Amino acid sequence: MKTLDKIVLPDDRRYTDEHIWIKKDGDSYLCGISDFAQDQLGEVVYIELPSAGDTFDAGVPYGEVESIKSVNKLFTPVKAEVIAANTALEDAPATLNEDCYTKAWIVRLKVENEADIDGLLTADAYRAFLNK
Repeated sequence: MKTLDKIVLPDDRRYTDEHIWIKKDGDSYLCGISDFAQDQLGEVVYIELPSAGDTFDAGVPYGEVESIKSVNKLFTPVKAEVIAANTALEDAPATLNEDCYTKAWIVRLKVENEADIDGLLTADAYRAFLNK
């Protein structure tokens, strides 16, 4: 496991206390798990993804990620509709351990209210949360 000073937290996205990140990408948002989350999980062996068109309120589970250690729910950071799920992860879930910020995005979202993103944690605030 990495020490907290080795955890990668890009400044170009927002984070939740459920270890989810969200990042603007064109007219939509990409969403995935943080480096801290993938590090804590260990080797990811399975992911359950939602379907395009599914809608979720903030804080509601939209899927699950399973590692050798545990099964954890994936929570929607803001109220949104799923535009697409990264189905490549179904065949290669360990990609979450290798590249959780680019290749291993989990869902593409159409966010209902973009102002809700501002209420999420910045990278610095998320790091402070992790250090508690």
